[in-house]
Parts: sequence; C-alpha cells; structure tokens
Amino acid sequence: MASTGQQEKTSFWGRLQQAVSRTREQFVERVDDALRGRKEIAPELFSALEAALLGADLGVETTAELLQRLRERVERKDLSDPAALRGALREELTSLLRATHDRSAPMQFIGAKPYVVFLVGVNGTGKTTTIAKLTHRWQREGRRVLLCAADTFRAAAGEQLEVWAERLKTELLRQKPGADPAAVVFDALTAAKARGADAVLVDTAGRLHTKSNLMAELEKMKRTAAKVIPGAPHDILLVLDATTGQNGLAQARQFTQAVGVTGIVLTKLDGTAKGGIVVAIARTLGLPIRYLGVGEQPDDLLDFDPEAYVASLFD
Repeated sequence: MASTGQQEKTSFWGRLQQAVSRTREQFVERVDDALRGRKEIAPELFSALEAALLGADLGVETTAELLQRLRERVERKDLSDPAALRGALREELTSLLRATHDRSAPMQFIGAKPYVVFLVGVNGTGKTTTIAKLTHRWQREGRRVLLCAADTFRAAAGEQLEVWAERLKTELLRQKPGADPAAVVFDALTAAKARGADAVLVDTAGRLHTKSNLMAELEKMKRTAAKVIPGAPHDILLVLDATTGQNGLAQARQFTQAVGVTGIVLTKLDGTAKGGIVVAIARTLGLPIRYLGVGEQPDDLLDFDPEAYVASLFD
C-alpha cells in the first residue's frame, strides 16, 4: 500500500500532467513531429522548433534565445542527432525556469505575524478564488487566516469573498462599497494583530494596468500596511490568467514596475495551450512562478516546480 507521501506525489504529478495537456499537444507533440524520421539536424528543423515554441506562447525573445542556445550546442558538436536535440531543449527550458526559481525567497511566516499578502491583477484572472485556495492550504497547516476585502469598487467582489469566508470558516473584514481601500487595509491589519492571526490575504480591485490613478491607490495601500505592520506587505502576488498568453506578460511587466510584484500565480492553466508563458515570464521579468491554478476547488492550487513542470510537458 502506497504511503501518504507517495499518494500526494502521484496526485500532484497526475494533476500537473492533466493541466498542461493542451500545451503538451501544441508544443512537445509538434516538436516530436518535426524530429520524427530525421537523421541529421538540418536548418529547417530549427524553423519547425521555432513554430512549436511560438505556438506555446514562449514569445519571440524567449524563443530566439532558446534556439540560439541550441544552435551553439550543435556548432560545438555537443548535439549530433535530432533525438539529442529534444533532450537539449528540455534541459534549456528547465535551466531558464530554475534560474528564477532559485533566486526567489519562498513565502514564509518566520519573523512576520501576521504575514501580509496582497493579491493584485486585472479583473477576471481569479484573484478571489486564489485567496480561497491559499486560505484552505494555510488552514490545513494550522494557521489562522484573516481575509481583507479591499476591492470596494465592486460589491460583487466583497460578496464573493464573503461566500468563500463562510465556506472556509475564516474571518473576513469588509466595508461598504465605495469605502477607501487603504482604510479597509488599516482596519484589517489592526484587527489581525489584535486577534493573533497568522496571515492576512488582501483582495484588491481588478485594476487595468494602464490606469495610473488606480496604481497610485495600490501604492497607498502598501504604505498603510507598512504603518500598521513593519515590512508589510511581505508578498505581492500577481494573479495572471494563463489563457491570455503574451498579454499576461505585458500585465506582469506593468504591475512589477508599479507595485513591486514578488511572485506570480498562474491560473486557468488547465484551459489553455499557452503554458509556455511560464517560461516567458521567468526569463523576461525574473519573477518566480509561485503557484499554478488548475481548477476551481480549494485544493486546485499546485506549488510550482521547474523540473516537474518541464517533465510534465515532455514525459
């Protein structure tokens, strides 16, 4: 009989493979088609690889860098046959993702109580659902979580968060629609300190990254948080919808410049063939992918692991 650890590992692997199945069809299967039956690495093979990489939404710059790395290995005689080229592509993808992942500090609760996390991003990316998933995860670890409904522009946003709070039996602090979001953050963090909460998850309004006034408001919320709890927010997670592909990269760039994003949560990975955006984000912005959203249920949040992600595409 399999141990609990083995079962969790198997479950993780199976869910990850299922989530990237459309990307695998679009990307690796096209790579395999290009390599099939070839005896040597010819120039037209790189054209086929380029099409596969762009089709998976790695982007022009990331694709060009990967192909250049592979060409250099061919020129050095490190690669001599098409089958070896497949393995080299896998190695280079893993290397790009690992470089960013290794530089990032993991989310941790040491030295910060409560641990404050802002979730930012445009409307419809899944911020509120991601908050519910993080709450569920931390509750299972025995942590007390308080939710802050700082999206005061849409009454529906607060109502959605309230539904999740009731379902997860966790505390929620919200105010009437139109209230100052910074004031809501102040009240939530003050309450969290008084009640001994371990973490506060702040749901922010879905901002268009081109709206400078809304970005300025988010900056005000950050300053308010730091006044109540030194060092807060300890993390700012940008929630991106994987189905948007390169548009998500543009969002990530704008949010990073405006508010200092510390990590990415990539949602709806199971609904797209554009999973290559993971690599583009890591290479272009140097931002770590922290979590992958692979469904709508509280358990549908996977830790991101570079080796496992690339392996799930190629195996």
